[in-house]
Amino acid sequence: MTAVPPAYTTRRAVEESDLAACFQVRKEVFVGEQNVPEEIEYDAYDPTAVHVLAVAADGTALGTGRLLYGEIAAGKTGGDLTVGSLGRLAVTQRARGLGVGAALVRAIEEEAALLGLAAVDLHAQTHALGFYERLGYVAYGPEFPDAGIAHRAMRRALPQARG
Repeated sequence: MTAVPPAYTTRRAVEESDLAACFQVRKEVFVGEQNVPEEIEYDAYDPTAVHVLAVAADGTALGTGRLLYGEIAAGKTGGDLTVGSLGRLAVTQRARGLGVGAALVRAIEEEAALLGLAAVDLHAQTHALGFYERLGYVAYGPEFPDAGIAHRAMRRALPQARG
């Protein structure tokens, strides 16, 4: 029995073309679908963040997300430098329901573990709380608006590397 190749793969976005694909997905989803103003979608964190990309077998970008860590994440994680901040998770309409979002979250968690982080925080749109809960995230704190959309903070401790 031969294994069926996955419909997509995830990888860290390093090349300029990968980063451009990440930004295009974010523009399509956040600016185009959710009406987030373009001037606040891209920010000073983008140049130093770790970006991940989901790509179809034909090379089409399907989704993206980013990880902030260290000092640049401290404002989003309560000042804890052992916690990374997952954000800007976006999946194109055509790829929804294929597991791309979950694969991107796991790819970001893998990047966080490689950096030695103990946990990952995120600010989830309230309609997506169940999605993140299924991936092991726990909501904390009150609901708050971000770009006019209701959010909640969530956190997941990363499995510790076995030595």
